[in-house]
Amino acid sequence: QVQLVESGGGLVQAGGSLRLSCAASGLTFTSYSMAWFRQAPGQEREFVAAISWSRDRTNYADSMKGRATISRDNAKNTVYLQMNNLKPEDTAVYYCAARSGTVTMSVPDRYDYWGQGTQVTVSS
Repeated sequence: QVQLVESGGGLVQAGGSLRLSCAASGLTFTSYSMAWFRQAPGQEREFVAAISWSRDRTNYADSMKGRATISRDNAKNTVYLQMNNLKPEDTAVYYCAARSGTVTMSVPDRYDYWGQGTQVTVSS
């Protein structure tokens, strides 16, 4: 049974930082590209960042470039999202996702497994 468990969300003031973690189990972690998406109330789920299994490819949403860093520790089956200079518009539930294969994708329906999400709230 595949499980993706996010943690690290919370309430932060604008300009602050958060580091999200996603612990994966029940899959061969190095066979999966990993990504973060987010969804704000009343909005569609949107891409944040993705990383290939080998860590040699990353891509980011334009809104997060320069403010976010995605990384993974294959020994710990964990993917991270470091977010800096957070803005109120970053407020959303952040989801971890896994996609079989080496290609990183920004489309939610290309991902095979999802976590339950962690809430990030940025106050102004």
